[in-house]
Amino acid sequence: MVQTKIFNDTLLKACRGERTSHVPLWYMRQAGRSQPEYRVLKEKYSLFEITHQPELCAYVTRLPVEQYNVDAAILYKDIMTPLPSLGVNVEIKTGIGPVIDNPITSLADVEKLGEISPEDDVAYVLETIRILTQEQLNVPLIGFAGAPFTMASYMIEGGPSKNYNKTKAFMYAEPKAWFALMNKLASMTITYAKAQINAGAKAFQIFDSWVGALNVADYRAFIKPVMSRIFTALQSEGVPLIMFGVGASHLAKEWHDLSVNVVGLDWRLPIREARAMGLTKTLQGNLDPAILLAPWEVIEERVKEILEQGMEQDGYVFNLGHGVFPQVKPETLQRVADLVHDYSASRLK
Repeated sequence: MVQTKIFNDTLLKACRGERTSHVPLWYMRQAGRSQPEYRVLKEKYSLFEITHQPELCAYVTRLPVEQYNVDAAILYKDIMTPLPSLGVNVEIKTGIGPVIDNPITSLADVEKLGEISPEDDVAYVLETIRILTQEQLNVPLIGFAGAPFTMASYMIEGGPSKNYNKTKAFMYAEPKAWFALMNKLASMTITYAKAQINAGAKAFQIFDSWVGALNVADYRAFIKPVMSRIFTALQSEGVPLIMFGVGASHLAKEWHDLSVNVVGLDWRLPIREARAMGLTKTLQGNLDPAILLAPWEVIEERVKEILEQGMEQDGYVFNLGHGVFPQVKPETLQRVADLVHDYSASRLK
């Protein structure tokens, strides 16, 4: 008789604001660079090659769940994945990041962009999700996408940027083209997200990695309407929706206004302060990933401090304030996961 895995839905309960027996956790970038098994794969395959082989990509996604005993898997892929379907040429260059050789400079460029057909353009992503959710995982799989501002920043700058001057200049000087681009990317995000959810993703996170470059007034004018459109469209899918960005603590209240279930915090805004600001939804975060390189006694102290703040009310998911560094030892991540589970279980009795 085949033994059926018991499904661990603790993350989903926490995302809905329900009481849980322990604080659930997962790590952004838990799959990949910090794992010896992954580094061996990278000697043979590129990121592109790994993500385009569903069985291999499923293995990379599943590995940290088995090693660290986390409460969720996060799909291994890049936020740039859907852009080629729009006609955007993206190359992931080692040591640089995504590089685009045909940057957006005008409304005409925006109007040339195509539309995504997930079953045709990203069938390998959907097959990876099906493999994971139908056969392999006993925890929720989190799907994800990049937010329109962050995607647009690469499309306009032509690659990573330190100040996003070209992006912001385009936003201010070409509002018609800007909103056309935002709506094009919103449509892509909605279609792409729904395809991931229909394939089996049990939660969905949108990363707006670089939107912290904007002030609150500009966010409200140029970004919030399109984010509202995205999350409103995805609410009907019935899975928890998570919003996250880096260096964007000043936007946390704006995210809280959206039709999201979870507001992700980076390490700059303490959970207790976020609650004092009026954030009542589930919060996710927010250990500074650099702390994982500190001595264990420092890590333990900081983790417990964050847990104490998070457990002051129901609706809390432990995570990092950004992604795992390549230098972090796998045994440290496993030890933190055990600490989060054990310490929170003892406190929530």
